[in-house]
Amino acid sequence: MDIEEKALKKLEQRLYRYIKEYKFREKDIDERETEEEVFDENTLKTLYELSNEGVINELYGVVSAGKESRVYAGLDGEGNPIAIKIFLIQTAEFRKGRMKYIIGDPRFESVGRSMHKIVYLWTQKEFRNLKVAYEAGVYVPKPIAFKNNVLVMEFIGEDFTPAPLIKDYKRVTNYMLYQILRQIYLLYNEAELIHTDLSEYNIFYYKRKPVIFDFGQAVSTKHPMAETFLIRDISNILNFFRNRGVEVDITVDEVLEYIKGG
Repeated sequence: MDIEEKALKKLEQRLYRYIKEYKFREKDIDERETEEEVFDENTLKTLYELSNEGVINELYGVVSAGKESRVYAGLDGEGNPIAIKIFLIQTAEFRKGRMKYIIGDPRFESVGRSMHKIVYLWTQKEFRNLKVAYEAGVYVPKPIAFKNNVLVMEFIGEDFTPAPLIKDYKRVTNYMLYQILRQIYLLYNEAELIHTDLSEYNIFYYKRKPVIFDFGQAVSTKHPMAETFLIRDISNILNFFRNRGVEVDITVDEVLEYIKGG
């Protein structure tokens, strides 16, 4: 066994120790199978390479578990908290949930049916969307690095506990609503992007600011369905605040005019 194989084996043992210590549903067979899928050989090699580059120094527990990805807390080489998002490669949920954002996108035309290539490109797409949004001044997690199916970004929260989602606040206000609408405006006009799946489930509220995440499916404002996606994002946000008892005195059309008229 050469030096690299030994290091990879050591990393694998460390990762599985973290999984065992931090697993939320230890008796859930489906969850155990998913975790085995998360840390397949290719992903372990990718984590090893990112570790060698100083991007990841420590990997802790799961902070978010979805059907398409897992997000882990960790530390970078300088001891700063980071979020490590690992996309699942062999999962039907990724095909079902994301193919509608891939079909017709020229960036995906040459990858064929290979799920590895599609997921790797999706990871790159999310990183680039985050980078464009971050540089445009939109409140998003700062993207740090990506490789294959692993995306590393700023951790939003304290002591490896994620910041609360907007949906988890007992009381939401008009001020929060207008803050979010302002982020949609900046995203559209400065980053030239539309989130397309914006809701109370992918907005942290941290240090009195809404921080938007999950940007893999975001599209350009030049996308043929751009206005449809934008209207859906606006409607989702307005409906959430209405349903939570906030007196929303603006319409979707008025918000659309504000965003597109800028």
